[in-house]
Amino acid sequence: MTERLRLYDTTLRDGAQTQGITFSAADKRRIATDLDALGIDYVEGGWPGANPTDDAFFATPPALGRAKLCAFGMTRRAGRSAANDPGLQPLFQAKVPVITLVGKSSRRHAEGALGVDGDENLRMISESLVESRRHSEEVMLDAEHFFDGFKADEAYALACIEAALEGGADWIVLCDTNGGTLPQEVTRIVRRVAALVPREKLGIHTHDDTGNAVANTLMAVLEGATQVQGTLNGLGERCGNANLVSLIPTLKLKMGYDVGIDDQALTRLTALSRGFDERLNRTPSRGAAYVGANAFAHKGGLHASAVSKDPRYYEHVDPALVGNQRDILVSDQAGRSNLMQRFAEMGLEIEPAPDEVAALLATIKEREARGFSYDGASASFEILVRRTLGRLADHFELLSFRVIDERRFNAVGELVTQSEATIKVQVDGRDFYTVADGNGPVNALDHALRQALAPTYPTLAGMELVDYKVRILSPEAGTAAVTRVIIESADDAGRVWQTIGVSGNIIDASYNALHDAITYKLLLDGLAER
Repeated sequence: MTERLRLYDTTLRDGAQTQGITFSAADKRRIATDLDALGIDYVEGGWPGANPTDDAFFATPPALGRAKLCAFGMTRRAGRSAANDPGLQPLFQAKVPVITLVGKSSRRHAEGALGVDGDENLRMISESLVESRRHSEEVMLDAEHFFDGFKADEAYALACIEAALEGGADWIVLCDTNGGTLPQEVTRIVRRVAALVPREKLGIHTHDDTGNAVANTLMAVLEGATQVQGTLNGLGERCGNANLVSLIPTLKLKMGYDVGIDDQALTRLTALSRGFDERLNRTPSRGAAYVGANAFAHKGGLHASAVSKDPRYYEHVDPALVGNQRDILVSDQAGRSNLMQRFAEMGLEIEPAPDEVAALLATIKEREARGFSYDGASASFEILVRRTLGRLADHFELLSFRVIDERRFNAVGELVTQSEATIKVQVDGRDFYTVADGNGPVNALDHALRQALAPTYPTLAGMELVDYKVRILSPEAGTAAVTRVIIESADDAGRVWQTIGVSGNIIDASYNALHDAITYKLLLDGLAER
């Protein structure tokens, strides 16, 4: 029987510690939902009470189908009871199924960082877990600095583990907090711990400061760890955490473990990885294992010739298994296969002719060369496909727009900035001319456009823009740089979608993304399909 491993994602906490990364509460809910759809077992939402974003997230948590939502915190303070510890109260009030507590497993860190003696630290671990059990279905200890602590004082590190087991911990997670442990050390130390901790209770949490986080995780699994922690695309403090996007296919496809993710879900891994980067306004790594654009790219010559005869010569797995595709200069067959998969996801029951596929692939490549990236804007991709194949009706046409920003002092001497948009559109053969104010030029443009469309399409009243991201694609051009805008929209039916616009003018790029957003709303409502 194939052994079942449990996947625990820490992106929403560890990933938020990445330099330059900030999650909004809405970001965290969407990412948690994506992880749940993939098949992750545990999603760590953050640290209740630590910051307003995490408080907002846990106040209105996402509805997860299979993943268990975890709240993270630390063991009680010295000299306080766990029941009355102010740091633990927000975790208990979050009413989540899982509470994960970080506790020192190094005597040096307990004495130096917490200022407590070793015995008090053991009581802090055990008592905190006992109290947490009263408020949740499952409790875990993240044994902080475990590997360094073990190398310095093996007996004390193991005593911390025993204290956690006495406290009722369902999982003991060994953390390489500094990321400096090497694979052979992980093998030796986890083997020792596995003699004390049952496999079904042992987890691993590694950092990538020596570039060995994935390797260290695999070594721990081979020695008995059955819970694997990591983040999407390896985000995390300093050099990052173990990359779940690399670990999942390696564990499933290479090592034969059951990770709870079925074959169909695995084909969404590439889209999830790239879409996650786009959401964070980061350029997806072309060289990323399994999911990068270059992961299965073959330049002309010996390799390309061999791959054309048998892909197994230079590919360690079939790229389709992880939702990626082979790239040999221009591979029409790989392109067609990928497009047909996307069509199925969009519900497009069509069989395009070879010339239609070629035209669509050419259009996509041309737009991607201009800066479009559809991994984080699937709604725009669907609109592009439907329009190119003649299966999308255009229910309004822009004739012109003008946006004015005025920065001035008001009557009481306050400095204010006011945006006004004027737009002229044609709807069903009639011209509409509207003017609207807004909180910034994009908001004003949105108000003016929907004011013109509302009489004909009243369902647009239930749509709103919930996020707006801008990336400069050619920073060397200074203020003349090409700009990419991604807009996230939602409606009163709970549907959320992303659209993209690219232009040398940020307002024009914003309008293009807004146009797609409204068109997609009409499509969802059954009004835009030809």
